[in-house]
Amino acid sequence: MTSPASAPPAPSNLRRVVTASLIGTTIEWYDFFLYGSAAALVFDKLFFPESDPLVGTLLAFVTYAVGFVARPVGALVFGHYGDRLGRKKLLVISLLMMGGATFAIGLLPTHAQLGSAAAVLLTVLRLVQGFALGGEWGGAVLLVSEHGDARRRGFWASWPQTGAPAGQLLATAVLAVLTAVLSEDAFVSWGWRVPFLLSGVLVLVGLWIRLSVDESPVFRAALAKAEARRAAESAEAAAEKKAETMPLLAVLRHHWRDVLIAMGARMAENISYYVITAFVLVYGTKHLDMDRQTVLNAVLIASAVHFAAIPGWGALSDRWGRKPVYLLGAAGIGLWAFPFFWLIDTESFGAVLLAVTVGLVLHGAMYAPQAAFFSELFATRVRYSGASIGAQFSSVAAGAPAPLIATALLADFGGSTPVALYVIAAALLTLLAVGVAKETRMRDLERIGEPEEPGGSGRIPAPRGGSVSADGL
Repeated sequence: MTSPASAPPAPSNLRRVVTASLIGTTIEWYDFFLYGSAAALVFDKLFFPESDPLVGTLLAFVTYAVGFVARPVGALVFGHYGDRLGRKKLLVISLLMMGGATFAIGLLPTHAQLGSAAAVLLTVLRLVQGFALGGEWGGAVLLVSEHGDARRRGFWASWPQTGAPAGQLLATAVLAVLTAVLSEDAFVSWGWRVPFLLSGVLVLVGLWIRLSVDESPVFRAALAKAEARRAAESAEAAAEKKAETMPLLAVLRHHWRDVLIAMGARMAENISYYVITAFVLVYGTKHLDMDRQTVLNAVLIASAVHFAAIPGWGALSDRWGRKPVYLLGAAGIGLWAFPFFWLIDTESFGAVLLAVTVGLVLHGAMYAPQAAFFSELFATRVRYSGASIGAQFSSVAAGAPAPLIATALLADFGGSTPVALYVIAAALLTLLAVGVAKETRMRDLERIGEPEEPGGSGRIPAPRGGSVSADGL
């Protein structure tokens, strides 16, 4: 008999959960990307005015990179408590932390008012942003994955993934409007604060929607089973299993292969995204001396296509499987690496738009099934920890240094060939990681890590060859 937790949810309830996750991730990515844009435009003047302009920009980008460093810490903390207390509670906290930090940046005194302490406060708030984002992704995709049924899990779970291009579009659009209607002096003086303060309004909307959804039924079912088992155990047996019930320890003990697979799967996805959307600005404007607005417009239009493509790839992963779609994206991004730069070298807007659009569509083939794929790798009681750790630890090695590595390769070799080879190497690593994984489509999220038959040994195979205890982990 189908359990209530595994039964297909009512369409209206599922749509509400998807909407809450999408709006929440959009707001958090808006805040995260907004900082990067402001760092490139004005933070060097506002917080590092005593430095050479280039040095000031680099220092501003150092504070930007700090956010990536904080994301794995957020993944550890939010994953631990999300697996013990529930997905919804932690998602509300992450939204409040991100929105509060972004709003506070809009009120922050600059170097002119506070001196060097202003840059210190800016860095602290960026750390809070990264910490919150590290906990947001795993909870948002799990809340949808654990509400939806297995037949369309890839499609529904891909919607929170569209929050990244949506947040980038929103942040860039707000800045574009402000720079168009304000003089440069007005923008530097006070206009840059507006999009940060706007985050406060967006957070209130997101919070209202997020509070209206129910906790994951899969998590509630796993928690009820664990509590029933604990009630039947002796105090001594419960004490012996205390360490085992720590989500982080359980992930490292029983799901370490899955964590490595998730990290490897993220390499091509993460590196290609920042090369296509961030490094392309450096390559186009500094190396080819193209107009910045030309390249930026190409990225904006391509991001809109990216947004539309992600749910399509998610739906295909429900038909073909997670692995075929993910492998198609990884192979495609590796094959597109050289044509990508050849098209940009023409300095034609149409060619640049084609290069970036195809690149982001191929990226979407990896990014869309990633939510369901990572959710299906881990047992319920460690799912938040496992998915978040795998996703966020790889971002430090992949996404954070990607623009810096690509820029260094361009400076050292004077051309795009080593950068293309860098992307190809990442694609090969992802092909290997996903290739050795088992197909996860149609897995029952409730039964991952559960005994297949009553009266079993209490230790059963995990999805990737590890083992988990029968206590719900």
